[in-house]
Amino acid sequence: MEYVCDAPHNRTWFRLMTEGEAVAESLEMGHAVEKHFRRERQRAADAFHPTTSVFVEQDINKEDHIRRTMPLFLTLRDQDGTALVTAMLPPTGRGGSGCIVVGSGNADPYPDHGDAIAALGLHFGMTLDRSSCYPYRR
Repeated sequence: MEYVCDAPHNRTWFRLMTEGEAVAESLEMGHAVEKHFRRERQRAADAFHPTTSVFVEQDINKEDHIRRTMPLFLTLRDQDGTALVTAMLPPTGRGGSGCIVVGSGNADPYPDHGDAIAALGLHFGMTLDRSSCYPYRR
């Protein structure tokens, strides 16, 4: 995981960097973030175009391309490392649409962690309001 920013009440946002981290997040949080992580990583990999025709050099810069073009998958953790919220933001965390913010078991995280979600939005310069980011609202 990669540190992103601090949130109120001793919580911290981290970026999920590997499929293994996404699998662990899915297991701990009881939702399907790993499925979305795999799909978006594959989509970004498929969009990569090598700058050379030399076979052994074709994957140079591929990981950088994937990191720049796939959505950000983030986890909010408390001081004990317990997962509290999972978020998916547009690539680079700026602009675009398609943010998703969910709690454990796809529950609404805003009542308990709205201040931390707002801190993440402030960090990226975007509004992460419940009406546009929580997909299971009634």
